[in-house]
Amino acid sequence: EEQKAAIDARVATIVTALKAKGISVKYDDSDNQRPGWKFAEYEMKGVPVRVALGARDLENGVAEVARRDTKEKQSMPLETLADSIESLLETIQQNLFNRAKAYRDAHITPVDTWDDFVATLETKTGFIAAHWDGTAATEAKIKELTKATIRCIPLDNKQETGTCILTGNPSIQRVLFAKAY
Repeated sequence: EEQKAAIDARVATIVTALKAKGISVKYDDSDNQRPGWKFAEYEMKGVPVRVALGARDLENGVAEVARRDTKEKQSMPLETLADSIESLLETIQQNLFNRAKAYRDAHITPVDTWDDFVATLETKTGFIAAHWDGTAATEAKIKELTKATIRCIPLDNKQETGTCILTGNPSIQRVLFAKAY
């Protein structure tokens, strides 16, 4: 009971420090489930960082910190825990962003001809970067023929002259097409 009171007191200071940094915190001190069950529950809920603090950890002045994105666990000193978690959350956010961007970029296929466009639609998933002449009529015709639609014109799209894959008319940039499934 004394150990639980000491842990509760230390956790209260950690929670206060994290909330002061604008970090959402939930202290689960319930006794009705085993730790492994709680860990799995919070992982399924999408909690990015889990901190476990037991009596032995408290004696050693550390807490176990687990990252959801890489499944790594590490011990962090209690004195700098709030700053370490703040930094860790920024690292996780950057890591997730970089992975998503790499995945997106790996799933964009540039094509230059109508035949390549149709073949790519049938054989690959993801986006197709193709030239389009900028008219609604061409966009509608491509949709009618293939069920593919323009998903976006990227903000950082480089201006690149070419010819529309369907009409052969001049185009100033590629747009991203995809099929809805």
